[in-house]
Amino acid sequence: MQAMAAHVAVAMDRVRFMQARKEAEDALYHEKERLQVTLHSIGDAVISTNAQGHLLYINPAAEVLTGWSLTAAVGRPYGEVFGLLAADGSTQPAPDMVASTIATAQAQRHPELHLQTLHGGRVLVEATVSPIKDADGEVQGAVLVFRDVTEQRRLSREMAYQATHDELTGLGNRRAFEQALAHAVERTRGHALQHVVCYLDLDEFKVVNDTCGHAAGDAMLREIAQLFAGLLAEDDLLCRIGGDEFGILLAGHGVAAALQVAERLQQRLAGYHFVWLEQRFGVGVSIGMVALDAQTESVGALLQAADSACYVAKDAGRSRIHVYAIDDPALAQRYGVMEWVSRIEHALLHDRFELYAQPIVPLQGGESQGLHCEILLRIRSEQGELVLPGLFMPAAERYHLAARVDRWVVTHALRWVVAQQSRIGQCSINLSGQSLGDAAFTAFVLEALQNADVPCSKLCFEITETAAISNLHTANHFIETLRACGCKIALDDFGSGLSSFAYLRNLPVDVLKIDGQFVRDIDRDPVSLAMVKSIHEIGCLMGKRTVAEFVESQALVALLRDIGVHYAQGYAVGYPVPLAQVLGGRQGVLA
Repeated sequence: MQAMAAHVAVAMDRVRFMQARKEAEDALYHEKERLQVTLHSIGDAVISTNAQGHLLYINPAAEVLTGWSLTAAVGRPYGEVFGLLAADGSTQPAPDMVASTIATAQAQRHPELHLQTLHGGRVLVEATVSPIKDADGEVQGAVLVFRDVTEQRRLSREMAYQATHDELTGLGNRRAFEQALAHAVERTRGHALQHVVCYLDLDEFKVVNDTCGHAAGDAMLREIAQLFAGLLAEDDLLCRIGGDEFGILLAGHGVAAALQVAERLQQRLAGYHFVWLEQRFGVGVSIGMVALDAQTESVGALLQAADSACYVAKDAGRSRIHVYAIDDPALAQRYGVMEWVSRIEHALLHDRFELYAQPIVPLQGGESQGLHCEILLRIRSEQGELVLPGLFMPAAERYHLAARVDRWVVTHALRWVVAQQSRIGQCSINLSGQSLGDAAFTAFVLEALQNADVPCSKLCFEITETAAISNLHTANHFIETLRACGCKIALDDFGSGLSSFAYLRNLPVDVLKIDGQFVRDIDRDPVSLAMVKSIHEIGCLMGKRTVAEFVESQALVALLRDIGVHYAQGYAVGYPVPLAQVLGGRQGVLA
């Protein structure tokens, strides 16, 4: 019985062993199936080899990339299937990274290699090789995972190119120029190297854009870029750094040699004509130059100096060359203007403007009751001092801040007129020439008038004669629009232009303000007296009222009254005072 029991136990153990073995085989089979499915479904290409580098397995993604099928590839040296070439794109084979991985038992990654396919093509791949180890840590082979990065690298290169190149001309852009300057500045540190930076601004480019459209302007920029590039040496760098602005780095040049290059550019451009739809246009270029050497502080300072020198060249009459110098008085004036730009921005942001008013007094009697005055603008400095507009408005106009300043003035002046309208006969508000041609500003004024609970007849907008004549079409549109609302329009500084009377018929204004340069001398200069009489008489013939400016003595008041001038403005009849005080009492004395 014991023997039989022993046989039964052995048989049962064998059954259990066979069952366990079957379960293990099934589990291994299913694991293998899952592995096969995984390898077939992943997007990355996978190749496995034995310790000798012979290929054991290749998944479908690898079949597609290499051109080899699984059946054709198995058993071959992996290098026949996965033929790698050097990263530099040559025909030289890449180092055997599978052999290296097996030998060192260390994984390796290669971000960019060229794969030679079965059919002779090339694919840029990123590859990782890892060793396959057994339970004892012995390397039994390698697995190679790779993927096609051709398109990815192409897009990366394209984006990198676009980041540093101008799409229109193909030249380097501002970023590329600044990078090149940074390298040049670094190279000059501690060395006796000198380069010259040129800042070029095309003259009259806007004429082409405005006349023929941006397509014509783009075409001209491409032609000019080619012209400039053809005149520079191989080591010189030309970039387009703005709309119609170019930058040049003249490597290894002194200022004298750079001047010759700049003059050559100007001469060639002077002989160039752009043709578009049978129209011919000439164009010039203003050039600012600055030396780049061991004393150069930074790229920012370098560009600011070159830009400032270019500004001075342009302001001197255009098609000029100006070389930057620290003690240059023209540049000092330029920096003074730039400082005002910052102060104006600060005043707009922090509400540091103040409004004054100066009375405009009737000379002939019979006027309706109420204050007649002109609004005047001041800036209150951080030290508490008042700054007159003659100091800051040129900078505002130069850097296109004038319309923003005018918006502030109109907003605050209207607010005051609304609050004091029962005591105001008419209030004059000055506007800059830039505001006349700004459609958005005109819309702003119309909206402000609609929202202001005050008769428009109490408002008069003053524009200078120079601004009106230089923008005749836009000035007329502005004048007609405001007069249609009931506002009056005054032509300030009348008589200052040589063609004042010739343009007067084309400007439907209500008031002529006679330029003070004639008014102040009428008691001792017969020519000035005749000029004031003529302006008044012609104004009356055309149905306009006249105002004499800069009336600074009672003698002038008497002469103007005798001539028949309708109003006087100046220290003899009223000083400028803050708005809060102008209605408080008498500001001047009329004899």
